[in-house]
Amino acid sequence: MSKKVPFRQCVGCGEMKSKKEMLRVLKTPEGPIVLDVTGKKNGRGAYLCKSEECLKKARKNKGLERSFKISIPDAVYEELEKEFSELETE
Repeated sequence: MSKKVPFRQCVGCGEMKSKKEMLRVLKTPEGPIVLDVTGKKNGRGAYLCKSEECLKKARKNKGLERSFKISIPDAVYEELEKEFSELETE
């Protein structure tokens, strides 16, 4: 019997993909919103495809804000965009 692959929906484009193909954005219990590269940290997670395009879409359609049920300041999105571009250059 094969193991079930966990699928997650991107809050940017709405596509379902396997967890391994996606990045987890995390709202930590302390409050800050960070990129969870390991996927193992505690907190409420939302998933994004590994493209800046999806981050821009999530910002436009407020996908992350709906997931976390809070409003997200622009500074947080700018920080996420910076982290995204660093990941893409690796």
